[in-house]
Amino acid sequence: MRATCFVSSTLIAVVSLAACGLANADVKLPAIFGDHMVLQQGQANRVWGWAEPSESVTVSLGDQRHSATAGADGRWQVKLESLPVGGPHKITIKGKNSIELSDVLVGEVWLCSGQSNMQWAVSQANDLDLEIRTANFPNIRLITVPQVGTQEPQDDFKGEWKACSPETVGDFSAVGYFFGRQLHQALNVPIGLIDNAWGGSACEAWVRRDLLEADDRYDALLARWKNTESTYNHEKATAAYQQKRQAWIDGGKKGNAPRAPRNPLAGQHRPANLYNGVLRPIIGYGIRGSIWYQGESNAGRAYQYRHLFPLMIQNWRDEWKQNDFPFYWVQLADFRDETPEPVESDWAELREAQTMTMSKLPNTGEAVIIDIGEAHDIHPRNKQDVAKRLARWALARDYGVDIVYKSAQYKSMEKQGNKIVLTFDVGDKPDGALDTFDVREPIGFAIAGEDKQFAWAKAKIIGRDKVEVSSNDVFDPVAVRYGWAANPVCNLQSKAGLPANPFRTDDWPGVTINNHE
Repeated sequence: MRATCFVSSTLIAVVSLAACGLANADVKLPAIFGDHMVLQQGQANRVWGWAEPSESVTVSLGDQRHSATAGADGRWQVKLESLPVGGPHKITIKGKNSIELSDVLVGEVWLCSGQSNMQWAVSQANDLDLEIRTANFPNIRLITVPQVGTQEPQDDFKGEWKACSPETVGDFSAVGYFFGRQLHQALNVPIGLIDNAWGGSACEAWVRRDLLEADDRYDALLARWKNTESTYNHEKATAAYQQKRQAWIDGGKKGNAPRAPRNPLAGQHRPANLYNGVLRPIIGYGIRGSIWYQGESNAGRAYQYRHLFPLMIQNWRDEWKQNDFPFYWVQLADFRDETPEPVESDWAELREAQTMTMSKLPNTGEAVIIDIGEAHDIHPRNKQDVAKRLARWALARDYGVDIVYKSAQYKSMEKQGNKIVLTFDVGDKPDGALDTFDVREPIGFAIAGEDKQFAWAKAKIIGRDKVEVSSNDVFDPVAVRYGWAANPVCNLQSKAGLPANPFRTDDWPGVTINNHE
């Protein structure tokens, strides 16, 4: 065990399990409880496991003493009282058998979830050699949940907590690690990070299926999946692939090799698959909050995401039973080719749906990264700045650090002749005031009249929270858009360097309004 800067008494939890008849079942813990784990400070923490049905289980922690009885399914649970920051501790679980958990810390725990941009490893990020070599943070602890997609609710997974080091950090989520490192350096407390991200995953895969079935807005989506579930046969698909591959080999391997089929029934798009497979095993473990990086797989159904994404967040909060725990996400980055004229965009609509979620659910926030994407790579390597912007939300909102954390967000518009004056929510800090980068004039604005034909606009900042927009081609403007494209050229930001949130003032039907499957 490496030395830490924390001084605390040893934590000993003793679990006694009385024998019942001829029962000989061992006391067991799920993988989320193990050596090197971090317990969430300042709140009661649930601890659970399995034993013989009807067995009495007692957990002792210092002068705490908690008892429970294993149910018919063998599951037991106790709740430890609030613990202060500290460690390392040792937890001993003793019944017929004895389990000893060592090097346990108490600090801040965050869930890191989403699709490939959250799964993207430190070894794939910018400055990977430097980042890995300098990752000596023994009080940052990491655990990864393996990818299991299923309709059957899972109670456990194969994994283990590891202390952060150059040997362990490379395969971990880059955004998760950089976020946790920022908190660790700012707060000087242990940090626990749980990574259960799955590349390419769809939002509906993270939601309990009965919640989707109860809402007719998902009827078309579920009907498509029910058809797949009733017709797809993976054994037949594999056999057909093997025949094609053999024919390709016999033919001298000309052309591209046939691709092995992926089983959609066990994949990351099927509704509820990831809720059951990679989320449910950790639900209830004490956390401070969650960070989320996803949306690319739902861009074609961006309008649906307006209600699907809040449904997912509320589902998680209801299951966790930790009130409205903090939930912060990354808005989609700039991606694809730039467009010479104003256009409609599914990616812009997905960003809008993400932003709308902040007004629908409390204790949520959005890190805007419209300035650090890569046009021809959906996985921008600059995960450091992504994590810093997420960390700003957490540090300001959850830990009381006095910093700018929120991107300027559109608030209202006022028509003044052939011009429109936009007002933004920029907060009350001097560094929140509007500014630009690269060039002095704000760019990325488009303006339209009642004909809904957008033209590029001239813009200028006329106050700490106002921008004036006009165009010689639009004499009677009624709507303005900013950064409204998959890869917009735009430069409005705060003096703190946070890019302004893309937006539109109109609510005209977009390109995804009728996409439900």
